[in-house]
Amino acid sequence: MIFYRSPRLFTQVRALSFDLDDTLYDNEVQIHQAEAKLLTYLQQTYPTLAEQDASYWQGHKRKILAQRPELRSDMSLLRRLILERGLSAAGISGKALTDGVQAAFDFFYWHRSDFQVAPDILAVLETLAAKVPLVAITNGNVNLEQIGLNKVFAHCYKASLAQPMKPHACMFDLAAQQLQLAPSHILHVGDNLVNDIQGAVNAGYLSAWYAEDRPMDLRREPVLCLPHVQLTSLVELTHLIG
Repeated sequence: MIFYRSPRLFTQVRALSFDLDDTLYDNEVQIHQAEAKLLTYLQQTYPTLAEQDASYWQGHKRKILAQRPELRSDMSLLRRLILERGLSAAGISGKALTDGVQAAFDFFYWHRSDFQVAPDILAVLETLAAKVPLVAITNGNVNLEQIGLNKVFAHCYKASLAQPMKPHACMFDLAAQQLQLAPSHILHVGDNLVNDIQGAVNAGYLSAWYAEDRPMDLRREPVLCLPHVQLTSLVELTHLIG
C-alpha cells in the first residue's frame, strides 16, 4: 500500500464505490471472447453475413460514433445500433430486423457476462459490505447478477446518455446523493487513472488505485493526478476501512 495523501483521511470513509471492468476482473479477455462468439453467431444465422468479418461491424461502429460521439457513454445502446445498421445493410428488415437485433444483443450480453468474479475478490467485497455500503460505478454494462456481485452492491450506476461516462461527475454525484453522504466520505476504487482516479478526485471523493487485469506501474499509465492511495492487493481495503 502506497499513500500519496495523509492516511488520516481514510478514517472518515463511510462508503465505498467500485469500478468493475479491469478493477475486479480482466474485462478485455471477456469482451474479446464475447465478440468472437457474436461474430460466429451472426455469420451462421444470416447467410448474407457469412463472409463478413469483424471489420464489417467495426466500420459501422466508426460511422455511428462519427455521427453520435455521445454514444460512447452507452455501450448497450451503441451495441444495438451497430447490430441494427449491420443487419439492415445485409438486407434484414421489418420484424426480422427488430427480433434479430434483440436476439444478437441478448447473445452477446450473456457471453459478455459469462464468468464469475474470483472467490478472493468476492470475499474481500463481502467483508467490506459488512462494514460500509458498497456501490458500483461503471462505464460498462456487465450483468452484476450473472457474475455474482449483485448481493454485495447496494446499487450499480452504469454510464448511459443520461449518465455520462466517467470521468464526468454525474454518476459520482448520483451515488453520493443516494448514499446521503458528502463525497469526501466516499472512497472510490478503480483501475483507470483518468476515468476513475481523476474523475473521483474531481467529484470530491477519496480515491484508491487498483487493477486486477495488469501490473500496476505508474510509468506505464496516463497520469493526470495521483490517487490518495495505491493498493498492492484488494484485501488491503479491509485493513484500511475500519
